[in-house]
Amino acid sequence: MGFWQDIRLRFDKLNTLEKIIAINVVFFVLPFILSTVFFLFKTSISGWFDYVELSANIKTAIFRPWTILSYGFFHASFGHIFWNMMLLYISGGLMLNLFKEKLLLNTFFVGIMAGGLTYLIAYNVFPVFSAVEGSLIGSSAGVMAVLIFMASYMPNSPIRVLVFSVPLKYIALLFIFIDLVQIPQSNAGGHIAHLGGALWGYIYQRQFLQGNDIGAWFMNGFDSIKKTLSSKPRRKRPKTARKTTATDAVDQKKIDAILDKIASSGYESLTKAEKEYLFRAGKQ
Repeated sequence: MGFWQDIRLRFDKLNTLEKIIAINVVFFVLPFILSTVFFLFKTSISGWFDYVELSANIKTAIFRPWTILSYGFFHASFGHIFWNMMLLYISGGLMLNLFKEKLLLNTFFVGIMAGGLTYLIAYNVFPVFSAVEGSLIGSSAGVMAVLIFMASYMPNSPIRVLVFSVPLKYIALLFIFIDLVQIPQSNAGGHIAHLGGALWGYIYQRQFLQGNDIGAWFMNGFDSIKKTLSSKPRRKRPKTARKTTATDAVDQKKIDAILDKIASSGYESLTKAEKEYLFRAGKQ
């Protein structure tokens, strides 16, 4: 087995959360490797970063529409990517324990886009940014979206911090507070983008509990593009109609009752049996 085949095999074995983290790490390391290669061949690659970061200039952003998402794959420093991926690993792990992988992808990537849009609006509306030429990188908005989604869904879930167990809602509130008070200090655009991602995570969670998956369009669109680009046309298999049984209706009513209980009293109010039932239903 060749080197690249081995890498691909190992990558395929990762779950969705681990793949997101791995891709972010690759995109963090890649510029350093390319800089070394181009240096050895006396070639300059200056300016290429302009095509992946999100510019605060509306015209530039419009003519580089991919940057509303690509900016989230690049980080400014080791500390930047380390803490982002650490927080994503914790909050994303909680999400995957209860929900399907597509929910994580929708929350994270739409969170990046929501953070980018919030950044663009802020830099072109508030007078304090009128003379500032800024740009944005980092997946923090997507990470905040996942964190706030889960903190809203199960606010009292304990998270181990050193020797203490802290409810998830307090960790989320701390990060929001830090972003708010840091706006006048430094990296105003970054902190505003974080808050945009957090807002998306909260809205998405509230709508999801009501049965409205308002973020499903992202992965549905991705799947459609993937299917269109597929080289081999597949034969359509005849679909077998499945009748809705009384058991299906009862199961859905039970799920709705559990979700209503979470909305009114929080995730921790569920019994062990209800948590297990919801977990099994989320994986189907």
